[in-house]
Amino acid sequence: MSADEIPDELWRKILEIGVKSSTFSYKDLCCISISSRRLCRLSCDDSLWLLLLFHDFPSHIDSSSSSSQSPTKFIYRTRFEREKERKVAAHRRALLRKESVVSELGRRIRELETRLSEEAERFQGASMEFSNLQRIRQASVALNVWQPEVVRGRQKQMVEQNAVPVAGRLRALEMEMKLCKQQIMGVNRSLREVKKRFDIAGKEVESMTYHPLRDYKLIRSGDQVSNAKRKKLKTSINFPAKNPARPSKKIKLLHSESE
Repeated sequence: MSADEIPDELWRKILEIGVKSSTFSYKDLCCISISSRRLCRLSCDDSLWLLLLFHDFPSHIDSSSSSSQSPTKFIYRTRFEREKERKVAAHRRALLRKESVVSELGRRIRELETRLSEEAERFQGASMEFSNLQRIRQASVALNVWQPEVVRGRQKQMVEQNAVPVAGRLRALEMEMKLCKQQIMGVNRSLREVKKRFDIAGKEVESMTYHPLRDYKLIRSGDQVSNAKRKKLKTSINFPAKNPARPSKKIKLLHSESE
């Protein structure tokens, strides 16, 4: 039997089953409609497009659309265009939000790098002053022993030019260098974390191409990771791993009863 010999009632049933089972979408009906005049007439049936309208836009169905005199295919197209505009606007907003996150992370990276440079310069200055004071302390100790007059005069001049108490300043510089090292370690750790978030956000921006079936909502990367960890932990708690080698108590009890 050829396709032309199939009655209209059977074609309508095939199309209705395809739409009800979600096998046929609006694209499929549009493709079918251009295959022949007969299928164009059958695929434009209001009952098929009403099923698609209820399936694709259940929240947009109201009494005015059901009582409207316009063809259901026209109503579906109107709803589809509105939904497409909404999704495009939502995609644009989500993209702008993600780009603002990338911009804020970039600003944070520059701020941390500036702070790291300042702490490094501070540490270098304290280290140089510490080395100079150590040489002055060694020169003051060396004045108590015999030395050639040239060396002794140079060391005496170095000690006399210093107006800072050496012992107290050395202790202060040791504490300052220790604090600088801690600050540098903390800034480096924060910088690595922010750079990692910046790379993830940048990849998300590159992958955020518009898709009509995707609902664009603001979900942070950190929330996704935490949700995945929480779900994994919950799964491991609710469904502990079983040892297939050990029979359960229920199986042992059944064996004992059978014996």
